[in-house]
Amino acid sequence: MANLTATTLLLLLTTIAASSAAPAPAPATTYINHTVGGPIGWFFNSTSNTSFTNYSSWAASQTFNLGDYLVFNTENQTVIETQNATAYRLCTADDTSDESTFVWGGDTLGKKTILVPLVTEGANYYFSDDGDGEQCQQGMAFAIEVQHGLGLPPILNQPPPPPYTPPPALSPPGSVNGTQSSGNGGFRSGASVSGGLLIAFMVILNV
Repeated sequence: MANLTATTLLLLLTTIAASSAAPAPAPATTYINHTVGGPIGWFFNSTSNTSFTNYSSWAASQTFNLGDYLVFNTENQTVIETQNATAYRLCTADDTSDESTFVWGGDTLGKKTILVPLVTEGANYYFSDDGDGEQCQQGMAFAIEVQHGLGLPPILNQPPPPPYTPPPALSPPGSVNGTQSSGNGGFRSGASVSGGLLIAFMVILNV
């Protein structure tokens, strides 16, 4: 019994040592362009009513990091990108009201290449919404887990510009009965002093 216990303990220690010595995944050293589906691309076979390949299996063979790109070589297809698991599971983006769902490639037809940057760490979902979600249900969909890697490159790490807010319409002092001038962008002109101030204001705006 003692010999059996010692043997079991030795095997356990050997297993633990082997597990701790297993190599960790290699850290990212560069940003990668991942061609979705490999040479097959992002296509749906309308004859067999299935996707041309198993995109989930393709995604499982890849390692994705922030700053990488997904390259969709396709024709007449769109790509829905979302972090909303419900939208992905239902194969529709119609019910999403958040800002985590985007449509790529919907502005052009014919053969095209859609480049999608990976800018959100964690779970990201992609699918086709053509055919009211039927293509998605038949395999035109996949999920990935984006790791931090090298982090976002500077070109992708910029905050979005603030929304444009038009300047308020100004009424120069003393211009109660002034008429609209064609040279001041629609402001009303008044006394000569007010007109000079307005011209200076417009010069600042043009700068």
